[in-house]
Amino acid sequence: MTTRLVKFARMGAAVAAISLAAGAMQAQTILKFSHTDNPGGSRDQAAQVFADLVSEYTEGRYEVRIFPAGQLGNDPKAIEQLQLGGVDFTVSATGSYATHLPSLNLTAMPFLVDSYEQGWEFYDNSDWLQGEFSKLPEVGFRVLATWEAGFRSFTTTFPLNSPADASGRKMRVFPNDMIRWTMEAIGFQTVVMPVTDVYLAIQQGTVDGQENPVDTIVSLKFAEVAPNVTLTRHVYSPLPLTIAEATWQSFSEADQAAVLRAAAESSAFSRDLVRNSEAAQLEQLAANGATIITPEIGPFRDAVASVYDQARGVYGDQVDEVLAAAAAIREAMPVE
Repeated sequence: MTTRLVKFARMGAAVAAISLAAGAMQAQTILKFSHTDNPGGSRDQAAQVFADLVSEYTEGRYEVRIFPAGQLGNDPKAIEQLQLGGVDFTVSATGSYATHLPSLNLTAMPFLVDSYEQGWEFYDNSDWLQGEFSKLPEVGFRVLATWEAGFRSFTTTFPLNSPADASGRKMRVFPNDMIRWTMEAIGFQTVVMPVTDVYLAIQQGTVDGQENPVDTIVSLKFAEVAPNVTLTRHVYSPLPLTIAEATWQSFSEADQAAVLRAAAESSAFSRDLVRNSEAAQLEQLAANGATIITPEIGPFRDAVASVYDQARGVYGDQVDEVLAAAAAIREAMPVE
């Protein structure tokens, strides 16, 4: 082959390689993941693990691009965007999805489970909850796995040692009937607002506190403005990871399997991270000046007993189905 032909051949090979690379880049699909956690928080860390695994298991055909801190909207807006096609993934407390499937409010009934292990059993293996999750594709999204946030407790501008201390105080809640009823049964006046507005609302005195898991309290720095942390653990509040049903249906079976695998592995990461971080987080909160209150739980349990009857008035027999499932798990998996 002449020197000129060799040069042309090399040039042709280079052009072909560039074209193939460009084609591969063009073929990669960007998927948007919206959440309200701050960068570096546990949800954000789990989202990065999920994104990396999706890329790995789909051989780079998909890039999950993460938008933290409510950049694309608060939790209700992100869920709405799942339905409208604005985002592909989000992760939020189960009660946030109840706007689209009201029965999911029942997962926020107070004191259903007493440990992480009981909560995982309820979310992973409860026939009732799996049955409710199976209805979500009809409204535009589906649950892939459940990430961890932990048990909800209070941060307040005043010491909260018993329900009597709640009288006349304003508590922020998210749009969830069960949480609102629980707060009102304890004695609070409730104010509904997005979690992204809460820090400033406490700082300005619009509300006197909020309730969230310790991990969220740390991530969103609520103890800076409400330094009394009362560990009631009144609701187990994990975070279903969801995908837009339209996005799911666009995947091949192989890619669906890859995304499910990434979801399961990121769930294990999230659960391990949150459970094993809680004690250190509380120590750090105390070191930073927060007052950690471990109250007598009996008065709080007594105060919210009316919530179950209130729920029966709206949800009927499902209430006792959920309570029975939770009671069976507590009996089978006692806290030592």
